[in-house]
Amino acid sequence: MNLRFISRRSLLKNGAAALGASTFALGSHAQSRPNGNPIRIALVESLSGPFANTGEAVHRNLLWAVERVNQRGGVPMAGGARPLLLTRYDSKGQNEEALSALRSAIDDGVLAVLQGNSSATAAALLDGVDKHNERDARRQVLFLNYSAVDPMLTNERCSFWHFRFDAHADMRVAALMDVLKDDRGVQRAYLIGQDYSFGQAVLRESRKEIARLRPDVQIVGEELHPLGRVKDFAPYAVKIKASGAQAVVTGNWGNDLTLLVKAAREVGFDGKFYTFYGNALGAPAALGDAGVGKVIAVADWLPNVQTPESAAFYRAFRQRFPSPAEDYVHMRMQLMIEALAQSLERAGAAEARPVAAAMEHARVSLAGRSGWMRAEDHQFQQPLVVGMMERQGAPGVAFDVEGSGYGFRVVKEIAAEQAQMPTTCRMVRPG
Repeated sequence: MNLRFISRRSLLKNGAAALGASTFALGSHAQSRPNGNPIRIALVESLSGPFANTGEAVHRNLLWAVERVNQRGGVPMAGGARPLLLTRYDSKGQNEEALSALRSAIDDGVLAVLQGNSSATAAALLDGVDKHNERDARRQVLFLNYSAVDPMLTNERCSFWHFRFDAHADMRVAALMDVLKDDRGVQRAYLIGQDYSFGQAVLRESRKEIARLRPDVQIVGEELHPLGRVKDFAPYAVKIKASGAQAVVTGNWGNDLTLLVKAAREVGFDGKFYTFYGNALGAPAALGDAGVGKVIAVADWLPNVQTPESAAFYRAFRQRFPSPAEDYVHMRMQLMIEALAQSLERAGAAEARPVAAAMEHARVSLAGRSGWMRAEDHQFQQPLVVGMMERQGAPGVAFDVEGSGYGFRVVKEIAAEQAQMPTTCRMVRPG
């Protein structure tokens, strides 16, 4: 494995200073061009390899959010408004490469590192950030996490420098199980996931919640598979079908999810999929009509949330990124950048420690959705929704996914107060 530092010249650097393409500009600041020194933030993600599509989807979301901040004048600071500058670093899906990218980003003078796709990588980065900040107080950095949902990251591994903006795995499982408990057509379930900390957490919590809420449901299979290395899921799909399962529960993401649902369709499995991420990145198209009424996904927001503000938000994203292949927008990533901008303004300086202290109390709203950071463990609290795959045009399905002709109808909304869970975090704040 190549452990060399990523060459600064080889990076794709995306300055997001008033590009003018996004029309969804919210906030009270004037629509002017910020002219101060940029505040640098770094995306560390898989931008090549089997999960490159997930990294690119994240980049589009963050770029759009940064553009919106800059279009309204940037971040007001004591010396004048300053723009945000987003820079990409390719982790290639490897923890060692992610740590190399972290070192390069710090050398480039970033204030915050942003990552989320893979809880294992998040844990490695968290350890790297903690160690760096302890030994180099002049160049401390924040770690903003938008998708790494292993519960330990805001429990026993919680850190003053780390903030998670996605609901963790146990919170998402609870939302899915709130739907499954009323699904009397499911008497047998199959649990399958990726073999690392996140996938293991999903199966563990799913097993526990099914036993608690639906003790009549028999778990007929439980299996973990290598992360990102399975090219043919047919053997897994055959076992799922042979088990007699009426539902599959999975936290799979990226190609591991798309290939799984495609293989299940090809072997004739006609049960339901209870998923974390079944609402995009090729999964609906892979299932086609076989997924209608059978694929359930949990999210912080879905395009078919029935409010005018939500519809305007989604249409603006599609105007900025019109290709069907680019259709994957996350509300939580937008709220994360809004929280960063708010915290920078309140701190009055682009320095990690005062920004972190301000972010502990961040409260943000956008397009009718809102949330707040819980200072106790740095776990963002926000509403969750559960959606069911349907044909576009069906009641409640104004928007489809990736031009597939299928979208997700909201079947359950969970308030932030209901979604939150206790924490075991014992936060240690710098003296």
